[in-house]
Amino acid sequence: MKLVIVGVGKMGGAVMEGVIATGLLQPSEIGIIDHNATLVDKWVQKYGVKPMKINQLGQAERVLLALQPRHFLQMSDDLARPSVGYISTMAGISTTVLARRLGTKRVVRVMPNLGATIGKSQSAVTGTKEANEYGDLAFGHQLFSSVGSVYDIPENLFNAFTGMVGSGPAYAAVFAEALADGGVRVGLPRAQANELAAKLLITTGELLLQKAHPAILKDEVASPGGTTIAGLEQIERYTFRAAAIEAVIAATKRGAELGMDE
Repeated sequence: MKLVIVGVGKMGGAVMEGVIATGLLQPSEIGIIDHNATLVDKWVQKYGVKPMKINQLGQAERVLLALQPRHFLQMSDDLARPSVGYISTMAGISTTVLARRLGTKRVVRVMPNLGATIGKSQSAVTGTKEANEYGDLAFGHQLFSSVGSVYDIPENLFNAFTGMVGSGPAYAAVFAEALADGGVRVGLPRAQANELAAKLLITTGELLLQKAHPAILKDEVASPGGTTIAGLEQIERYTFRAAAIEAVIAATKRGAELGMDE
């Protein structure tokens, strides 16, 4: 079996669909394991992937661990196979901890975000020397390139990447919701305000990719004495920037805490 995915919820399922859609793997080359039998049946019926049990992991060339960190810490003894390469999406669990608990140094660590579910993730990837030598790191790149963009990030910055990018869709969603609430407050219908806020974030992201710095875009919109600068004054008054920065810091710290149980 080329790949066994342990945990086929949002992230594991998204990667499975991505690799099938891009032709990286055929369904017959993919095994899946999940405690949710209904979910397993859904994917088996949809794609023809193979349902497997944990005691069959030795049949895999590589295993994608798309689990919650707390579940991994409970299950690691059962998951350990010294002849297998592992790719983990678990926040806070370092390659050192993965290698020790899984009994192999062939470990790759990946941090995607929810954009993977629509093929638009930004994913950080790192791995051990052994993972590179056995091709596991390259395979991890291929897996997550099927669901978006991949970045080589040093492991000491993984929690920072998680705090900003992994958690980022939630921050952006809260901003979009607040923006729509503001629109409703001044008279826009709710459904229209929600749609406008979502499309505004998409458009702004595309514009930002064309600019050298976000401040350039801000300055282009904020004309002297106009509506935008009046709005920006209130954003500064209510410390929006500080809240965003503190959110990233808090999420980064939490990522480090998740990896403390070694």
